[in-house]
Amino acid sequence: MPAVIRHDWRREELLALFDLPFPELLFQAARVHREHFDPAQVQVSTLLSVKTGGCPEDCAYCPQAQRYDTGVNAQKLMDTGAVVARARAAKQAGASRFCMGAAWRSPKDRDIPKVAAMIREVKALGLETCATLGMLEGHQAQALKEAGLDYYNHNLDTAQDYYDSIIHTRQYQDRLDTLEHVREAGLKTCCGGIVGMGETREHRAGLLLALANLPAHPDSVPINRLVQVAGTPLHGSAELDPFEFVRMIAVARIVMPRSMVRLSAGRESMSDELQALCFSAGANSIFHGEKLLTTGNPDTAHDQALFARLGIRPMEVNVDADDHDHPGTVHLDIAPQCAASA
Repeated sequence: MPAVIRHDWRREELLALFDLPFPELLFQAARVHREHFDPAQVQVSTLLSVKTGGCPEDCAYCPQAQRYDTGVNAQKLMDTGAVVARARAAKQAGASRFCMGAAWRSPKDRDIPKVAAMIREVKALGLETCATLGMLEGHQAQALKEAGLDYYNHNLDTAQDYYDSIIHTRQYQDRLDTLEHVREAGLKTCCGGIVGMGETREHRAGLLLALANLPAHPDSVPINRLVQVAGTPLHGSAELDPFEFVRMIAVARIVMPRSMVRLSAGRESMSDELQALCFSAGANSIFHGEKLLTTGNPDTAHDQALFARLGIRPMEVNVDADDHDHPGTVHLDIAPQCAASA
């Protein structure tokens, strides 16, 4: 029986999934995955930080926050020409989508035309476009849509009842409001969170509950594993059990069957075996090349070798199709661990 698309999940239902024996959970997730996607295909994309550092937020995981001494220096917004050159190189390296992230709490209206110019030029290369710029007002989202933006990333980061342990400079509702503005503008959404920040399994279930019960499931759901950066408050945190990370991927796949589930930040420290388990649990999207904003990324050659060992191939691109109705199409957006937390 095909998986039912639901928006009325209860936390106890998700916790029951988390509690399943590991082989049974992976079996259920793999079954759902095969209903909507080719399990041997993984989407690959490239991310560029177009404006790094100097963010006024206090996200406890983020090396781009200006209040933390992390060695990340504030930089101005890149010139459009430089961004286009990087996008062209990414396309030549095999990327189908180019993602642009800026470390802002929210862009000022004067910033929007500059980003719009980047979007138009990158789009002209034949690449899908995505951006993460922080909180957006409705008119800003509409302007980005008119410039040709395909996707917008804005993460919830964690469960609402754990949020105050991680961030104090914006509210959970602020994030939900931005997602609403993005949907109303007709942009596709990319929204996920970070695990390994000291949260409990109940909090991880709460994050997936918030995502699965949005008015529309995010088109992409990035699951980031905390990258601990010296100088941030979360540096020195206990690392999450790798099997618990795989459980997070599997439950995300089950409750959001048609969404792309992406391995995002933290992948550079994952073993090949852990990544293989994640693919088996329903992950079907990654980044390669460039750096995931201020954290590293496995190099392209290693990813290609891993794909060859697993019999996995890059997902084919079909930018004109309705993504939800065509499981083989591309569904990737940026969802870095931090672009001012997006």
